[in-house]
Amino acid sequence: MQPLHILLLILAYFGVLILISYLTGKSANNNTFFKADNSSPWYLVAFGMIGASLSGVTFISVPGWVEGQQMSYMQMVLGYVVGYAIIGLILLPLYYRLNLTSIYTYLEDRFGRYSYKTGASFFLLSRTIGAAFRLFLVADVLQDILFNAYGIPFWLTVTITILLIWLYTFKGGIKTIVWTDTLQTLFMLIAVGVCIVMIKDAMQIDSLFSYITDNKLSKMFFFEDIKAGSYFWKRFFAGAFIAIVMTGLDQDMMQKNLTCRNLKDAQKNMFWFTIVLVIVNFFFLALGVLLTDYAAINGIDAHKDKLFSNIAVFGDLGYATSLFFVLGLIAAAYSSADSALTSLTTSFSIDILEIDKKDNEQEKEKTRKKIHVLFSFVLIATILFFKYVIADDSVISNIFRAASYTYGPLLGLYAFGLFTKFNVKDKLVPIICLISPFLAFSINYLTNTLWSFDFEFFVLILNGLITFIGLLAIKTSKNA
Repeated sequence: MQPLHILLLILAYFGVLILISYLTGKSANNNTFFKADNSSPWYLVAFGMIGASLSGVTFISVPGWVEGQQMSYMQMVLGYVVGYAIIGLILLPLYYRLNLTSIYTYLEDRFGRYSYKTGASFFLLSRTIGAAFRLFLVADVLQDILFNAYGIPFWLTVTITILLIWLYTFKGGIKTIVWTDTLQTLFMLIAVGVCIVMIKDAMQIDSLFSYITDNKLSKMFFFEDIKAGSYFWKRFFAGAFIAIVMTGLDQDMMQKNLTCRNLKDAQKNMFWFTIVLVIVNFFFLALGVLLTDYAAINGIDAHKDKLFSNIAVFGDLGYATSLFFVLGLIAAAYSSADSALTSLTTSFSIDILEIDKKDNEQEKEKTRKKIHVLFSFVLIATILFFKYVIADDSVISNIFRAASYTYGPLLGLYAFGLFTKFNVKDKLVPIICLISPFLAFSINYLTNTLWSFDFEFFVLILNGLITFIGLLAIKTSKNA
């Protein structure tokens, strides 16, 4: 596929997104930007959340993970099911009962102002890192397949990427995103299906199901070595808790759920979203098996995050494969990045600046727009930083590793609030939440060094437990 064709495809794609933005942003205000006027159909939210959850990282990184990890990622995906059930049955009823715009205001009601600000700050840190990792991956791929051909430097690629996101979200916010995410998810799933069919035909595979199940790369469950990071129960429980923190305790994902008309619709959304997400992740892993074998057979030296893009764009699978790969990549990238930018704006506006407590509507909207621009620049700066420090590893691994440390304190705070009736010394909460990730990192480092025991993503649970114990140490009395 020629760079000019890719450029024209991107321009046409964003033309459609901007049209949607125009239609959904008419007469928009802060309530539209933050909560979509509580009018989103649940099935649109459910379908759109698939794209936001998977993102460009899943699109690129999960297939590339199969070569080194086989299909062990499904162990985490099965854990997600448990996590999403807890979100639907425990967290969503809480958020709807309290009628929250930002989910972190719960912490202020439960513990106090310092706890509230601490929770919101950890979300801002976590989501900024996660969104930057995701956008870094996609910007890097676009640099390889498009912008290098025109001599455009990486920093400009990143700036253009963020600018385009800002352009179609600055007015309608979450209302626009509910609709654009639906379109983006559709494109991404079509792209995966087309790529699987094209590789199947190129490799002359009669039965795709038999080929995948009989393949040595298709091993999913690992019970042999409890010390290994891929050990089943580590991955399963890590998956459950990652789902809870990266969806249920994440303003980005919950903001979409809170735009539904009522709790029942939000729970239906979570139920169907869970089922479809498990199936879609399986197909991504199956695609990884096909890509790995195709590369080996055809002598293609591409691995990890470069595997899918190199085969789809530079391989011999035909123009249609390249076209749908680029379309799916763009859709996957922006379906998570646009909502991340909106949720960061929401959290900082509501949780840090508390603009919802001001009376002047024009001043509140003006402040929100400034914050939207500010976080656009923050994401640009963070991505450029990752360009020079990111490790030689799959980006999805880095995202889960970062989430294990940055979401751990949130996990501990919410668990303590929901499952105990104790109050805490509110001013000491920030100290506990800052110490916990460092202790979790130190414990994981020591067990790995001394006994070759790797907590891997299970360190999230360890981190949350340390935070919980720390809060017990500063408890005061039971709530009435």
